[in-house]
Amino acid sequence: MEDSLRLQSFDQFPSAAQFASQIESRNVPAVFVGCVKGWKAVSKWNPSNGGLGYLEERVGSFMVEAMLSQTAPVFYGDLRSHERVPLPFSTFIGFCKWHRQNVGNSCSINSNSLGHQLGESDTEQGCSTFVDAAPKQIYLAQIPIINAENEERVQLETLQEDIQLPAILEEKNLSSINLWMNIAQARSSAHYDPHHNLLCIVTGRKQGESSVFAN
Repeated sequence: MEDSLRLQSFDQFPSAAQFASQIESRNVPAVFVGCVKGWKAVSKWNPSNGGLGYLEERVGSFMVEAMLSQTAPVFYGDLRSHERVPLPFSTFIGFCKWHRQNVGNSCSINSNSLGHQLGESDTEQGCSTFVDAAPKQIYLAQIPIINAENEERVQLETLQEDIQLPAILEEKNLSSINLWMNIAQARSSAHYDPHHNLLCIVTGRKQGESSVFAN
């Protein structure tokens, strides 16, 4: 019984049939190493290679919904400890740049000061809450790149060309592709998602995740 629940690690993606019969059907975590290294996003989104500037240029000031946590750097599933605040994507990137300059290089997903990144227009759009908040409290969660059920919710469609659909999902009914991006190192509480997920780590690293993921 214990062996049947043990996490599996693979150096390459299996075929779609093997994935369905040998991995997905077992309903236990699996890790695929190096399987997204051919994505454009791996090089273009990397903060160490100017990725923050690239993302800012591609997405610009498009409004996204950020999460402001009262419990950072530990994030719990209780949404009462979070505040959802709309802000321009470029403003979030400004916080990432500020953190890399003043704290360290731990942005997961050049350096201008925060003051240069937050202009009067940002405050006018209701973002003044963030000026006094510690950057480590802010993160982006489930920002849609693709959403099959509601295309109007898609906010980051321009980034779709930088990623690829893994072959193991080509015969699946894909409901969404979302961006998660955090400014600093963080921990999340143990949880169980209601849907099957393939978490693709473009930059940074993740440990202890209880779902299928690739890097």
